Amino acid sequence: MVSAENDSHSTSDEATHTHSSLSNKAHRNIGKSMRTVRSKLFRRDHANFVSDSLTDSLMELATRNTKSVKSSVTEDQLLELSQALSDFSACSSDISGELQRLATLSSSQPAVDGDREPEPEPEPCLGFLQRESFSTEIIENISPEDLQPTVKICVDGLLSPSVAVKRSAAAKLRLLAKNRADNRALIGESGAVPALVPLLRCSDPWTQENAVTALLNLSLFEENKALITNAGAVKSLIYVLKTGTETSKQNAACALMSLALVEENKISIGACGAIPPLVSLLLSGSHRGKKDALTTLYKLCSVRQNKERAVSAGAVKPLVELVAEEGSGMADKAMVVLNSLAGIEEGKEAIVAEGGIAALVEVIEDGSVKGKEFAVLTLVQLCAHSVSNRGLLVREGGIPPLVALSQNGSVRAKHKAETLLGYLRESRHEASCSSP
Repeated sequence: MVSAENDSHSTSDEATHTHSSLSNKAHRNIGKSMRTVRSKLFRRDHANFVSDSLTDSLMELATRNTKSVKSSVTEDQLLELSQALSDFSACSSDISGELQRLATLSSSQPAVDGDREPEPEPEPCLGFLQRESFSTEIIENISPEDLQPTVKICVDGLLSPSVAVKRSAAAKLRLLAKNRADNRALIGESGAVPALVPLLRCSDPWTQENAVTALLNLSLFEENKALITNAGAVKSLIYVLKTGTETSKQNAACALMSLALVEENKISIGACGAIPPLVSLLLSGSHRGKKDALTTLYKLCSVRQNKERAVSAGAVKPLVELVAEEGSGMADKAMVVLNSLAGIEEGKEAIVAEGGIAALVEVIEDGSVKGKEFAVLTLVQLCAHSVSNRGLLVREGGIPPLVALSQNGSVRAKHKAETLLGYLRESRHEASCSSP
């Protein structure tokens, strides 16, 4: 089990490394890149491109007709989008992967029962809240006949005037809900959710952290999602996202993502103000926090209103930077979210304004197989109905890597590259016909 101190150092090192990598990438002299040198070969024929209207479609479907773009998304494409995030978007208890104090509370916290050492024998429900140190095994081995009264003791503890008792009760409910669906169901039925929600605004950070993680774990049981939203948890989770510890912010983001799996919750979560603090977590969070923010933004931005909110909150700039960032392991994930935002006109404009075309060309040159697929797919969206964006793509040296991709890429990437090259040929032909 990773201690709180070690976990803090590791996430700090990751954040420092990521920031350094990002700074180096952001300040690279693009004029010296090979794609820019190559672009000079093509600049003459494309210097007179004019702007055109932008499409509102989410993504261009797999088609070889370069003069039309369908505006719907196939189930296969949505599945591929989801699979691109599969290494961290699947819900699991304590999902952030870097939670602290899973087995023991911090020794810096005041003890409920003085300095007494924990009992070595298995823990019955009697005296449950008096333990400050306890193991996951004790929690998981509570007998069925003791489970219900144990949960009741915890729920009663959440209503105690003592912050220490509330913290202990929330911590134990967190662990009780960690791995077992039947426990999550029982805890949901016990009235724990309305008692946990007020603790999200507790001034004690460890109580807040235990409460948000308990709600995250409970949200993994489908029937509990409605209990959580009906108890007014969304606004309080957003409060944690703004004010909590790093771990609390990560788990608040994951809890919102879990709730967003219910379609009707997506708009309400966005309307309550979740998008700006998620963008802040994307900008300044730990490596894990950025991944959690990416996942939650991806879920929320399947609806147009939240795409607009994400663009307005400034999500495009950090997404473009992550796409261009090497070694962080987040480029492909960021590109999935960027691709989603390219489905609205405001998103396209922001991507172009933030240098997104240059970053996407680099991915086509040097990215992973999956990254190249999403990069060319996003470029198709940007260029399908915009002659000016096609001109930018040419000036960024996009033709040689697109030709290479059309010959050596995956089946899907080849097809998209051919589609995009068709757009460029079409614009070049139109430009030559309009010349005197």
